[in-house]
Amino acid sequence: MIELKDIYKSFEGKDVLRGVNLKVKKGDSVVVIGGSGSGKSVLLKHIIGLLKPDSGTVIIDSTDLSQLDEDGLHDIRKKFGMLFQSAALFDSMKVWENVGFGLKRHTHLTDPEIKEIAVQKLKMVGLVGVENVMPSELSGGMRKRVGLARAIAMTPEILLYDEPTTGLDPIMADAINDLIIKMREELHVTSVTITHDMKSAYKIADTIAMLYNGVIIAEGSPVEIENTSDPFVRQFTKGSATGPIVLEGVER
Repeated sequence: MIELKDIYKSFEGKDVLRGVNLKVKKGDSVVVIGGSGSGKSVLLKHIIGLLKPDSGTVIIDSTDLSQLDEDGLHDIRKKFGMLFQSAALFDSMKVWENVGFGLKRHTHLTDPEIKEIAVQKLKMVGLVGVENVMPSELSGGMRKRVGLARAIAMTPEILLYDEPTTGLDPIMADAINDLIIKMREELHVTSVTITHDMKSAYKIADTIAMLYNGVIIAEGSPVEIENTSDPFVRQFTKGSATGPIVLEGVER
């Protein structure tokens, strides 16, 4: 469903991705881990076509994104739903309007029809009776759920999750993990998640890939990653300040 081939990307002379290779099979849940500033978000933006690589190829469902014009990219993005790190809700819109934002822009459905779909999607993520509420009245966990309801509103084939548990308490974070698993099982979507939350990664992933120094340095099942002998991966997954990974701005 997703393939990145030898992706290079730099900004103002700084190399961020230095030959990333990654394959995501249809229906799989792949989690990309790595430290802050490692290029995880840049990788995600290449998958959805918001960034073009300096070199290399991004293939989505057998389609090479480099061969598409803006209309073609617009069409391919309809395959995606995305949960943003901050949920990215529009504060001036009611919850149902947020959930139905894509439907409003890309379909000819009426507002009552969109609201009905929004209520259904909200129910899928465990929210009932909040469709007429404003985002400012919601807790952080509820906002994440609304963001997820919006991500699935147009029945995507691929779901992208940008740090889905960041800013949540451990119980709510685990509830979001359960929802990610539920979305995969009920909607049969392909998922790519970027995170540095190892508890989340171990729970939701079929495959975990670690991005470090601009490349994927390790890839395997949660059990393989948890038990790896690679010193870089072990340091990151154990959350240790001691190891081969150099901490920026920290003197050794």
